[in-house]
Amino acid sequence: MTVISQTAASAGVRAVPKTKARNAALDRARTFITMLVLIHHSVIAYTYYGHTDRQSFIVFDGVVLFNDSFFMAAMFFLSGLFVWPSLQRKGIGWFLRDRFWRLGLPFIVCAILLMPFAYWAIELELHDPNMSFASFWWRTVTEGPWNSGPAWFVWALLALDVLAAVVYYALSGWVEAIGKLSLESFGRPGLFFWALLLASIVVYVPVVLYLGASRWFALGPFAVQASRVLLYLLYFFAGCGIGAASFDRGLLAADGEMARRWPAWLGATIVSYGCIVALIYIKHAVLPDVNHQPLWWEIGYAIAFACYSASQTFNIIALFLRFDNEGFSILDPLRDSAYGIYLIHYVPVLWLQYLLFGMSLGPSDQLTAIIKAAIVFVLTLASSWAATAALRRIPGATHVL
Repeated sequence: MTVISQTAASAGVRAVPKTKARNAALDRARTFITMLVLIHHSVIAYTYYGHTDRQSFIVFDGVVLFNDSFFMAAMFFLSGLFVWPSLQRKGIGWFLRDRFWRLGLPFIVCAILLMPFAYWAIELELHDPNMSFASFWWRTVTEGPWNSGPAWFVWALLALDVLAAVVYYALSGWVEAIGKLSLESFGRPGLFFWALLLASIVVYVPVVLYLGASRWFALGPFAVQASRVLLYLLYFFAGCGIGAASFDRGLLAADGEMARRWPAWLGATIVSYGCIVALIYIKHAVLPDVNHQPLWWEIGYAIAFACYSASQTFNIIALFLRFDNEGFSILDPLRDSAYGIYLIHYVPVLWLQYLLFGMSLGPSDQLTAIIKAAIVFVLTLASSWAATAALRRIPGATHVL
């Protein structure tokens, strides 16, 4: 068993991290999740439940469920990892200035231009095929709804970064305590895992039971899923705490027990995801009313969701730490463009789905749905990657993208 003294732990948390090469495993995990976002949005129009096109493939429902139940919490977790070192290195003022340029400016562009243009495709497809973009844009910004699409993550992350700066100034001991837990979890990763899992249940289950899973808080383009606000806050500051300590001696150390025990996190992920699937089956095949579930079902599903979020976040990171931390990876060419791809991709996704709407590309609806989703994903990745690469050639653009 690893024993870490209180003094040593405090020193490890408070020391300003030395600048070193990028962490390949974490970079690749973040890029991988960005690709999951693209897959998610590419297939969601062709799911069996809730599809917008007439062709559907029920396996895509499993893909959407697989992603939606964890990947944004994991994105906040990964984003939080680098906040404390950045605050220590730059100071609060320069940190916030950097965050505004990196997050605030792209969100403004997305909210005012990119997302209205993307959602115009849905308007033409499902509502008014004759509406001009100017009319749709004006209605969006004056009457609403003003959808920000995937860019909601960007403004939410900026808000959390501002909150992190306040905590760094006034309550840094709270985050340092998480850092100490990370150090103690080097040889006993279950400490952090169970803390994260139990905290996920505490902050998610009561809120989703009260507010429901589908409600969003929205003010203009600023929107966030109401039931997940505290969950995202938890994962972000869990990441901040790990980043406040030494990566080399904490939970995410390449030679730590978290990476070595990857089968445990994989097993927990399979079990918790299996529970989610089983509960959905019960909802549609056993319960008398698919639109109204009993309290026991809602509690069970919320707990399974929270457990899956924690398990899959651990699982993805552990797998990359264990198996993709050195040498070349197929994800490396995408690394520098991943953020730009995330910001841009929703435009080609929705327009490609609009152009393919109603077409039959195979002998069955299922095969057509698969072909359409593949076309959307490949062309979306190619176009958003090319657009990002072109934008990054503009002087100063690499400071934003």
